[in-house]
Amino acid sequence: MTRPRTALTCCGLVLVAAGCGIRPTGVTDGGTAPSGISTGMRVYFASDTGLRGVARPGIKVDDFNVAYKLLLVGPNAQERADGLTTLLTGERWQTVTSHRGNVTIDAPGYSADGPQDQITGQLVCTFARAEVLIHGTRPDKVQVTIVGRDGRAGPYQCQQFLSR
Repeated sequence: MTRPRTALTCCGLVLVAAGCGIRPTGVTDGGTAPSGISTGMRVYFASDTGLRGVARPGIKVDDFNVAYKLLLVGPNAQERADGLTTLLTGERWQTVTSHRGNVTIDAPGYSADGPQDQITGQLVCTFARAEVLIHGTRPDKVQVTIVGRDGRAGPYQCQQFLSR
């Protein structure tokens, strides 16, 4: 019994010493770690399954008017084929102001009847993204208030509309 046990121990040591055939390497650089926050402008559109953001690469956003125009233009042909639409019309919005991450949208045509609806989400998320790009505010610090014909709605954060 000693011989089989010794032979088995020797085989185990040989396997451990041989390893798996992968040779050691030096330290390698894996590149920049992902930040978790996308770069560039995103515009948020309505769909049957809820609000969805789409990238607008190459668009320079230096004021809120750019973001608003992107909302009004709506989704491109492929995005429409995927079921996206914009629920906004031109008369819903007047001005957007920002102070330290607090964005206020003056929208006389806006009704705060359903504050968690997709129209509100389109406004909140698109203008929150624009605030990040224009002023460098952290996305989790942006709060958006909408002043409409029925009074004030908010403040909201974008994730309230995306986590359903």
